[in-house]
Amino acid sequence: MTDANFEARVKLIQRHVAAQGFMALVGAKLGEITPGACVITVAKRPEVLQQFGMFHGGVTAFLVDNATTIAAATVMAADQLALTAEFKLNFLSPALGDELMCRARVIKPGRSTTVVAADVYCRANGAEKHTATALASVAMLDGAALPPIGPPVKP
Repeated sequence: MTDANFEARVKLIQRHVAAQGFMALVGAKLGEITPGACVITVAKRPEVLQQFGMFHGGVTAFLVDNATTIAAATVMAADQLALTAEFKLNFLSPALGDELMCRARVIKPGRSTTVVAADVYCRANGAEKHTATALASVAMLDGAALPPIGPPVKP
């Protein structure tokens, strides 16, 4: 894939992410996108915490779900769409801090299924703590099989 083709792919991914209401609801931000990888972050705020002040496990699962699919989308064919088929998530330690960050990377691209790994970190006082790890299977679907995306969601 040429640099120009990849930049066009990134713009399409950003357009798809902007149409996701849940990204806006959670306050997630799409960070760096490179071939086979992406980063998504969520800042600490009461709505994404559980009763003990830690990031809720559902927020971690959401980050894994979205980041692994986006990472897979960076390596898919132009006529495909990526959709999570499954993932296994292991929580490693409590997510206490100011920001939760998920880094996803493609392990094995495929025409029908792409395998992606993700690691979630919590930032506190300038340090990162590894709080979760996951392995996902992302289905690579015929782009014509899904409806067109909606308009961007206003946060």
